[in-house]
Amino acid sequence: MICVALIVLPIQFEQLVFLWMERQKSGGNYSRYRAQTEKHVVLCVSSLKIDLLMDFLNEFYAHPRLQDHYVVLLCPTEMDLPVRRVLQIPLWSQRVIYLQGSALKDQDLMRAKIDDAEACFILSNRFETDRIAADHQTILRAWAVKDFAPNCPLYVQILKPENKFHIKFADHVVCEEEFKYAMLALNCVCPATSTLITLLIHTSRGQATTTDSFRQRPSPWQALSRDNPTSPDQWQRSYSRCSANEIYHIRLSESKFFGEYEGKSFTYSSFHAHKKYGVCLIGVCREDKANILLNPGPSHIMSSSDTCFYINISKEENSAFSFKEHENMQRSGEAKSAYHGLTRLPVHSIIASMGTVAIDLQGSRSPEHTDGNMLSPPADPTHKRKHSIDPVPDLIDGDTNTTFDLLSDQSEDETSQSDDELGSYNDWVKGYPSNTPYIGSSPTLCHLLQQKSPYCCLRLDKSCHHFPYEDARAYGFRSALVIVSAESAGNGLYNFIVPLRAYYRAKKELSPIILLLENPPDGQFLEAICWFPLVYYMVGSIDNLDDLLRCGVSYAAHMVVVGEESSMIAEEDYMADARTIVNVQTLFRLFPGLNIITELTHPANMRFMQFKAKDKYSVVLSKLEKRERERGSNLVFMFRLPFAAGKVFSVSMLDTLLYQSFVKDYMISITRLLLGLDSMPGSGFLCALRVTEEDLWIRCYGRLYQKLCSTTGDIPIGIFRTETHVLPTSESQVSISVEDYEDTRESRWGDTIQSRGPHRNSTSSDQSEHPLLRRKSMQWARRLSRKGARQPGKSASERISQQRMSLYRRSERQELHALVKTRMKHLGLSTAEYMDIMDMDNSYHISL
Repeated sequence: MICVALIVLPIQFEQLVFLWMERQKSGGNYSRYRAQTEKHVVLCVSSLKIDLLMDFLNEFYAHPRLQDHYVVLLCPTEMDLPVRRVLQIPLWSQRVIYLQGSALKDQDLMRAKIDDAEACFILSNRFETDRIAADHQTILRAWAVKDFAPNCPLYVQILKPENKFHIKFADHVVCEEEFKYAMLALNCVCPATSTLITLLIHTSRGQATTTDSFRQRPSPWQALSRDNPTSPDQWQRSYSRCSANEIYHIRLSESKFFGEYEGKSFTYSSFHAHKKYGVCLIGVCREDKANILLNPGPSHIMSSSDTCFYINISKEENSAFSFKEHENMQRSGEAKSAYHGLTRLPVHSIIASMGTVAIDLQGSRSPEHTDGNMLSPPADPTHKRKHSIDPVPDLIDGDTNTTFDLLSDQSEDETSQSDDELGSYNDWVKGYPSNTPYIGSSPTLCHLLQQKSPYCCLRLDKSCHHFPYEDARAYGFRSALVIVSAESAGNGLYNFIVPLRAYYRAKKELSPIILLLENPPDGQFLEAICWFPLVYYMVGSIDNLDDLLRCGVSYAAHMVVVGEESSMIAEEDYMADARTIVNVQTLFRLFPGLNIITELTHPANMRFMQFKAKDKYSVVLSKLEKRERERGSNLVFMFRLPFAAGKVFSVSMLDTLLYQSFVKDYMISITRLLLGLDSMPGSGFLCALRVTEEDLWIRCYGRLYQKLCSTTGDIPIGIFRTETHVLPTSESQVSISVEDYEDTRESRWGDTIQSRGPHRNSTSSDQSEHPLLRRKSMQWARRLSRKGARQPGKSASERISQQRMSLYRRSERQELHALVKTRMKHLGLSTAEYMDIMDMDNSYHISL
């Protein structure tokens, strides 16, 4: 007992002392002397969760110049056990102070010494049952802090866009629903936009594989790695290196990268800076103007007072690139091109670029005027071995300096369009929406209807005297559909429509948008969307197959599933996404060829997207994620295939955007421009260009950069690459095609097996060898045998035996296929458009 007492009592005594100290801190004050001599920031929240706290601390202290800052947590509730455990860690206990109090009380603000704070972060509780009430609490906290400490910079997170105008005085504001819907919309036209933005707004740790990687590289492929640099697959190594890129800024006169390009065009500066130093110049800001311009085009002449914004693995001030050595090599003629390590571009990849809205260079070709192949080589028979690319001019000629008319259709070739298309497009105009659903919406030039659609015509599944149609198939849309499944039509959903109807999108490329809503929209929302072409809504649920088929899911290009607000509160942590995950998994099994983009509440649930219990490749990625979590990575889920492909997104990832704005005050403005939430005259936009096999003559990313800069003036910023993951034959599922239940003749089975060479032949009657086969009852087999045509020369027992064997051979895929076709026939829909792609599961996508 004495030994036990000597061991247990010190531990208990230590815990009591820590508890007493925490109680003293919660009810104590932040020292005035420390506030005046040390720097600190204040984080105000209504409820502090461990995930939110760790995201804030990891991102805030990722910057070297913030290591000496203190963080004061001001929360009205007592800290829970997970938060208490984290604050016991010496790394955080010395720098994080928890004060229990309310931001609405001057006494508590005085205790936090908020008048001496460097900044005050006010976050809304997204897990609140009433999100509007959560915003109201945030607004009151912001007003209270502004009244008590008017000089303290405010960083405010708001949930609903209609509440933004109450906090216009804040220095930086991030509206969750605005960014969320705009990001989901761009995922439909620019694949993996959510992944690209997420990686850019997370600060990397700058780890490298070797000491040489700490040097600024002359080649664009040598980059620092944020996470695991020794990943087993090549795509993981490339993806890990490229994920370390971030956005930085520097004044042109102070820059070694861009200083030599004073007086040159923006396009020329961007290309040659990338060629020499591997940095990507994406935007500038004039000294006499506050607006940032993304890719202003070749008409913009660089000035010494310009602020340059560029993407790189580290900022120029921290670069170890030897400029003197590089200059000596250039004088001696030993300098090599930055693109000496040429690699072939992948087939069917997507190049994301920020298209210019200013100038078309002389001799440049628009994608609409080149038969769909903008990157085609020059028609010169002498270029047999290596096609040449025009050099990027340093200054644009005066005769090519034409102005860009925003209201014209220069990007579209009307001569190649049919009379029906021209007739429908003539009803469209370019203008600014007259009815916005909330105050504070940024005006954006869009494709609009000359006359607004009646409310009855917006309802897809209800016929009216204008259109007697009740399903999407009857409308005869020329483009593939974009379906959005949401619980209700909130004002934030308006920001999903605007980027897809922006003026720079070609009319013939606009996809119909169908809103699948569980609750009917109100009149205010219908008044806002009735001016947009090809926008419809339907009342239904994602877990109802009939509703999905009526809205055209069988031939849709994209299905966007928005997280449900009513299920964000769950008794068990991370269970808020349970219904969404199961519904998306059902969609994935029923329609494997459908591109499903999902929004989740908790990033940790990304591992359940497109879940496959026996997929060995997913098991390898799971182990990789566990190792990254042990190493303390900020993005442990980045190697998950759904996230890398841009198929899943969590709105909590945007929290770091607000935190990073404390060091980079321009990040919110650049992100809004990239997502199309804001538009500036002369600024570029985010678009995508498809690279086909005919474009492989370009050979590498550097030559592609030159090709785009010399022709259209576009600046490429990333690659979306599609790769095939081939499973061994033993892991492939049984793949047998059947037309319907009655057609189970032996000849049909034989033809199908021969056409599916890579798949396993299922001719054995032993069910233990086929785990996917489903056992059916003998009564069902007898009913099917009566329906089938009698074959001469065979007894009834032989027919029953053959049909029983056919049912045994039916795979799970075939049952799902038959279920969908049966429901489509019941609803009177044509099954011709339903394509059951059997091998879609063997491909994955990555964003570089």
